[in-house]
Amino acid sequence: MVIIEELYFALPIYVSNMSPVFARRINFLNYPINEKLFGSHKTYRGLVSGILASIIFFYIQLYLYRFNAIKSISLINYNEINVLLIGFLAGFGVITGDLIKSYFKRRKNIKPGKSWIPFDQLDFILGALIVLYPFIKLSLKSILILIVLTPFLHVGANHVAYYIKLRKEKW
Repeated sequence: MVIIEELYFALPIYVSNMSPVFARRINFLNYPINEKLFGSHKTYRGLVSGILASIIFFYIQLYLYRFNAIKSISLINYNEINVLLIGFLAGFGVITGDLIKSYFKRRKNIKPGKSWIPFDQLDFILGALIVLYPFIKLSLKSILILIVLTPFLHVGANHVAYYIKLRKEKW
C-alpha cells in the first residue's frame, strides 16, 4: 500500500512531465524559452502545459479525496492545501528541473532527445519535490520511494510513447 500512496501523490507530477509530449501537436506558444541556454526543444508551450496539467490533476485529486478509498491512499489531506498553488508549484518544479538538466546537457553537448542517465529520469521529480517541500513535508521514506521508482516508470512510459508514435526515441 505504501508504494501506491507515493504513486498517487506523484501522479500530477508525472502527468505534468508528460504533458509537453502531448501538447506538441498544439501550435500555441511554440517558442523556445531560451534556445541558447536550454536548447530549442524547451518551449513556452511545454512550460504552460506542464503547469496546467499539474493543476488539473491536483484538482481531480481534491475531488476524489471525498471517497474513503482515495483518502486511504493519500499522503496528504487535499482539503488542507491550496490546490491551485500546489498544482502550480509542482508543475513549475517539474519544468524547472527539466530546464536545469537541459542547461547542463547542452553544456555537455548532448543532443536533444539523447539519453543522459540518470538525470533524464530524475530531473522532473527532484524539481517538483524541492519546490513543494516548504509546503508539503513528505517523509524521507516517501521521497526515497519516489526517487527509486521514478526512473523505471519514466523509461517504461517513454517506451510506450515510442511505440504509439508520440516519441522518436524509446529510451
